[in-house]
Amino acid sequence: MTTTAPTFDTSNSLTDHDNPTTNRLRVVFAGTPEFAAISLESLIKQQEALNIEIVAVYTQPDRKAGRGQKLSASAVKEVALAHDIAVEQPVTFKKSSAEGLAARQTLRAYQPDVMIVAAYGLILPIGVLETPTHGCLNIHASLLPRWRGAAPIHRALLAGDDETGITIMQMDKGLDTGDMLYKVSESIASDDTAASLHDKMAALGATAISTVLKDLAAYQAQAIAQNDSQANYAEKLVKTEGEVDWSQPAAAIERQIRGLTPWPGAYTFLAGQRVKVLASLPVNTSQQTNKPAGTVISVGRKAILVACGKDNDTESSATTLAITHLQFAGGKPMTAEQVCHGNQLNDGDQFTSETK
Repeated sequence: MTTTAPTFDTSNSLTDHDNPTTNRLRVVFAGTPEFAAISLESLIKQQEALNIEIVAVYTQPDRKAGRGQKLSASAVKEVALAHDIAVEQPVTFKKSSAEGLAARQTLRAYQPDVMIVAAYGLILPIGVLETPTHGCLNIHASLLPRWRGAAPIHRALLAGDDETGITIMQMDKGLDTGDMLYKVSESIASDDTAASLHDKMAALGATAISTVLKDLAAYQAQAIAQNDSQANYAEKLVKTEGEVDWSQPAAAIERQIRGLTPWPGAYTFLAGQRVKVLASLPVNTSQQTNKPAGTVISVGRKAILVACGKDNDTESSATTLAITHLQFAGGKPMTAEQVCHGNQLNDGDQFTSETK
């Protein structure tokens, strides 16, 4: 793990408050999912050490969830309520609506010095970004300017990146385009899934925002502008991205499985029935085949070997993928050994797309 941060003299770099022991930085926190809740919980525990006071928490309105479709509070709301912190759940901040104007007025009433934003899910207009004395800071799960946007963790895995990280950014009106205050990187392990990497980035984000808040004025004074020419975008995931195209090289499919776990999940079809591909082994580049893409080469106790596409046009043989866990339609997740002992999959079977 490596960090990138400005160097500065911290001997006299306090915020606008003259007495840090009596005048704490008033913080409003805005976030919704577990990724944000990890940072909120960490900040709550460190309020005295960081000389901050979390005066309010903003999160998305309660949503219907589960089979019963009951209203469910966000992970961030649950943390806030557990610590008796005021919770606000506006549906908009747009000044063109009465609801948006009221939300802006409520935010101003909290007199925030800074607003910490992590996967909030609601667009913050410039009027909101300028409300806190020191503006709004975003905990973004990538090494900006790479992977701006909604799904940076998944896109890093899908692209086969060797590393990712956290950027603490001064928010502006663009999409993750603000100046960078602090960056910390971490290697992506060969067995990382979107779930495991999410947990790593959540913990890293909590540490990073605490680092910045320890000396906010100094970090802001040494902020670094992003190079827009190096930017790319992490578009929001859609369910159809989970469908496996067996004509792709095994390495790409293996990244797809890891990058889309747990949602939306990789899947294929067998005789018209959907089959979830839950996990596979790292690709063995020496293991090749002349079987058509999608063909089940062998159903073994350790893995199910499936033919995939070529790595490039110069290779005469196709690559192979060793699947270790599957889930058939209407069934429970199964290991390769369990599949091997059953009769739902046999050597020579063909995985296909939904349209075939």
